[in-house]
Amino acid sequence: MTQSKPKRALQTRIVQAEDKLTPGFESFAVPVTRASTVVFPDLATMRAIDWRSDAQWRYGLHATPTSLTLAQRLAALEGGNHALLQPSGLSAISNVYFGLVKTGDDVLIPDNVYAPNRDHGDWLARDFGITTRYYDPMIGAGIADLIQPNTRLLWLEAPGSVTMEVSDIPALAAAARARNVVTAIDNTWSAGLAFRPFEHGVDISVQALTKYQSGGSDVMMGATITVDQELHLKLKAARMRMGVGVSSDDCSLILRSLPSMKVRFEQHDRSALALAHWLKTRPEVATVLHPALPDCPGHEFYERDFTGAGGLFSIVLDAQYSAAQVDAFCEALELFSIGWSWGGAHSLVMPYDIASMRSVERWGKRGTLVRFYIGLEEEADLRADIEQSFSVLRA
Repeated sequence: MTQSKPKRALQTRIVQAEDKLTPGFESFAVPVTRASTVVFPDLATMRAIDWRSDAQWRYGLHATPTSLTLAQRLAALEGGNHALLQPSGLSAISNVYFGLVKTGDDVLIPDNVYAPNRDHGDWLARDFGITTRYYDPMIGAGIADLIQPNTRLLWLEAPGSVTMEVSDIPALAAAARARNVVTAIDNTWSAGLAFRPFEHGVDISVQALTKYQSGGSDVMMGATITVDQELHLKLKAARMRMGVGVSSDDCSLILRSLPSMKVRFEQHDRSALALAHWLKTRPEVATVLHPALPDCPGHEFYERDFTGAGGLFSIVLDAQYSAAQVDAFCEALELFSIGWSWGGAHSLVMPYDIASMRSVERWGKRGTLVRFYIGLEEEADLRADIEQSFSVLRA
């Protein structure tokens, strides 16, 4: 005889609803699983949880089915085995520092590094007793001469932030590995599509998922991707101790955008390269810094190691134009917004004072650098917009 369930109060039935859903529903979209509390079927299951496992649910902060799905797809995309999600690209950079270095350790950073990474390194040196030193990004195998007994981490950029130099990543990575130094690369420029860091000896790939992976200029997220499990666990422990998590809703937005990422990246690449070739013919432009062009520093490494360039590149305007004229040029553009982040559908422009951003090698180019991000607008319209803005520059 089946025992009947007790009649429970309305409020209890609202909180603990007895839903009966028809099984078998499927769709292309990954379900959004929101959770802070993760519940266990019994105490034995709870006590058997191993925080090191990516296959066991422990607490919503650390993973949900939605966030773990995104992490697994990102790892597969770059040829890694593990990925950890972070609230931003800078948070992913921070996780590498806090997971791998401590007081008394030494870190090497390229002089053309992403500016917030430079600020992070300087802060750790100032307040936490970690030595940070900057190196010429074109040093290649010569980096071996800078590695000290206490060097623990070598940062790489592919290519350099803003100035677009392409380093000899395999030579840098090989020199570091020979001395048991971990390498971490900011691989955001290529989105993990056009450069495969693990195939070139790199240990950690850092991505700002805010860029091409999102594609909508509306999500903040980052990731650290690794092959080695021990390294993954060090980064995972640091993330757990800092209490870092991501929104499942944001994960779902990036999951929705991933299938179109390669197609979008290739379109950005085509338009940007066409505009870069055209800008080389313009008298207002002293230099075009696009890794796919033969005169860009490190072009030979780009040709050897990369399969595409995406939408981000820079130019140096002729030295005859003042900073005020360059500002007027940027502000006269109608289809290019002024903004820092990139990777979305809309084109962007930003001027830079490169001399103030270097500490090792003097920036040898005269004239003001302007960075372009080429969005998904029609390339001919973007060209016409730049052309009309050149008339303002010359005024």
